[in-house]
Amino acid sequence: MNVRDKASKELIERLYREGSKNRVNLWRAVAKALNRPRRKRHEVNLVRIEKYAKPKETIVVPGVVLGNGEIKKRVVVAALRFSGKAKEKIEKAGGKCLSIEELYESNPKGKGIRIMG
Repeated sequence: MNVRDKASKELIERLYREGSKNRVNLWRAVAKALNRPRRKRHEVNLVRIEKYAKPKETIVVPGVVLGNGEIKKRVVVAALRFSGKAKEKIEKAGGKCLSIEELYESNPKGKGIRIMG
C-alpha cells in the first residue's frame, strides 16, 4: 500500500466516523463513494460542474475533477484530486480548489455542500 492509498483510507475512515457521530449524511455518502475501487471512482469534467452548479456554490467530488470544458462560474470545488488544467481553469474563473479534508475541516456539519459525481 502506497502513501496515497493509506491517506485515502484514513480520510474515508475519518469521514465515516465523524459523519456517523455527528449524524451528517453528506460525509458518510462521500466516504462510501471514496471507498469504491479506484477504477470505479467518480470523474467529473468542468463541463458538468458548469452545467449543474450554481454560482458561489460549494461542490464536493468524491474522486477526480478533470479539465474538459470551460467554467465561468465562481464555485468552490473539493475533490480527492484535480488535474492541472481543471485547477487552473477553476481558479481563473475566481473559484477555489480544496481537498476534501480541507472542506471537512472548514464545514464539519456539511451545510450548503452538494455532492457531484
